Amino acid sequence: MNTAPQAEPAAAPVRFDTRIAVLLREDLAPWQRLNVTAFLVSGLGTQVPEVIGEAYEDADDVAYLPMFRQPVLVFEGTKETLAAAHARALSRALPRSVFTSDLFATGNDRDNRAAVRAVGTADLDLVGLAVYGPRNGVDKVLKGARMHR
Repeated sequence: MNTAPQAEPAAAPVRFDTRIAVLLREDLAPWQRLNVTAFLVSGLGTQVPEVIGEAYEDADDVAYLPMFRQPVLVFEGTKETLAAAHARALSRALPRSVFTSDLFATGNDRDNRAAVRAVGTADLDLVGLAVYGPRNGVDKVLKGARMHR
């Protein structure tokens, strides 16, 4: 008789019907890409709480903050690709955040908001866009963008 413990069946891969995506302008410096990505995704959890998973805890019972429950896909594209994606995100009324080139010259949230507020929608000099929504809707918003390398 075999008394070896039986391995538990492999868990089925988790598939999400939603997508979190960031689109960055392709001409950003590496530090800018990281900074813009961090800023863009920071607002999603406050406005779309279902994207946040459970808190983490290590084997020594040290607690850590919860994070997104699903991957964040990062894309890149031209200035024109970003403008088109922004327009499509607006037309689909998807939750979104923007980062404009003006924000590189500010140093706090108040000045960031004022810099965006000072420019009309069509004239925003976008360097980054984050969007959340149904997979197919987000995919259509990102048409023409390529995965970040």
